[in-house]
Formats: sequence, C-alpha cells, structure tokens
Amino acid sequence: MHLDHSHASDGPAALSADAVRPDGRRRALRIGLGGPVGSGKTATVAALCRALRDELSLAVVTNDIYTREDAAFLLREAVLPPERIMAVETGACPHTAIRDDISANLEAVEDLETVFAHEGVGPLDLVLVESGGDNLTATFSRGLVDAQLFVIDVAGGDDIPRKGGPGVTTADLLVVNKTDLAPYVGSDLQRMARDAKEQRAELPVVFQSLRSPAGVSEVAAWVRERHAAWTAA
Repeated sequence: MHLDHSHASDGPAALSADAVRPDGRRRALRIGLGGPVGSGKTATVAALCRALRDELSLAVVTNDIYTREDAAFLLREAVLPPERIMAVETGACPHTAIRDDISANLEAVEDLETVFAHEGVGPLDLVLVESGGDNLTATFSRGLVDAQLFVIDVAGGDDIPRKGGPGVTTADLLVVNKTDLAPYVGSDLQRMARDAKEQRAELPVVFQSLRSPAGVSEVAAWVRERHAAWTAA
C-alpha cells in the first residue's frame, strides 16, 4: 500500500563541491534514516543491506547516545562485512549529531569512503546513516546526507502523520512501518494515508511490513532511483 511516488524532488539534491572526491570521482550517495525509538529503523537498514548489497557497494554508520547497540545488531545479523559498519557514540541528543554538530558522523562517513577507495575495493556507492532514536522534530543536515527517509510505525498511533513535525512533513520519503500490526493496535491505515498526503502533498509515502513477502522492496526501489539519479547528474 503506497501513495504516488512521483514528485518534483525525485532528482538528486543540487550538487556541491563535496559531491566529488579528491580523485575526481563522485562520492557515495548518503541517505539518512531517522524516526522514533522502536519504529524499525535498524530493521529497515538491515533489510536494505540485504536487498542492495549484491548490486551496490554500501556501508552503514549508526548512532547511539552511549552504546553501539544498533551496529551490534547489524553485525549479529551479518548484513554486511564488519568493516562496512561503523558506530558513532553521540554522547548527546541524536538531533545534535545529525543536524547541528555533524562532525562525528561526517568523519565516520568520510573515513569509510577513504578506506574503501584506498584498499582497491573501489569507491562506495551508498552510505546509510542511521540516527539514534529520536522524535518527530528530527531532521538531517544536508551537509551530512543527500536524502533522508523517516520511519514511523503503526503501533505508535495512527495520528502520527496528522501531528506532523519536520520528520514527517519534510523527509524525502516517509515509511509507515509494521503495517501487519494495524489490526491488533487499532490503527487505521487509510486514515494514516490520508493524513500523510495532507501533510506531505506530493512527497512519497511507503507503507511496509518487513514480515510480508514484499518487505523492504518499495523502499529499496526508491533508494535505487535516488542512486541512479545521483550517478547520472
């Protein structure tokens, strides 16, 4: 179940000087994933890694305040080789590390790109940057990522799209996760779709259950489209 994916900003963000590596090649596309605690961000990252790892050279940067729990989950799931997963301990509110003082995350992303470029593996195509658990106000700095998706889940209440907030209203893609739980928590998916459409206009929305056969396929298709546009620009 999804809304129309077509909108004016489907192309890559305007390219800046940092879009090109010192060797003249385009750097990796950077996509940020944010959303409330428990919405399924890390599970979505893991599913994206499984879906894309055979076609794109990718890496992941995770953010936790005082732990490396999200990175540890990805390592246990073996979604990527360990050297492709880097954890950042923010020590502060997740908003700060992805929006205000992005230095730790930016350094992690650039370190990953440098390592793979210098080891003869070839440049990375994609880096996923997962925020620590945050709320509806969290957004990524465009100095850190080129596009961002925001993950909410139906168990958090079907009024979340109506409440809005920058994460819901401005993210390049809104993902409504855990749709399989809707009958058990009393969430109205049609209402969520209408409210999301009202809040986001033509910006795309995907409804997903990682337990269904379709799983992360729509989100993975969106990432592929963004990467194709990024490399073609």
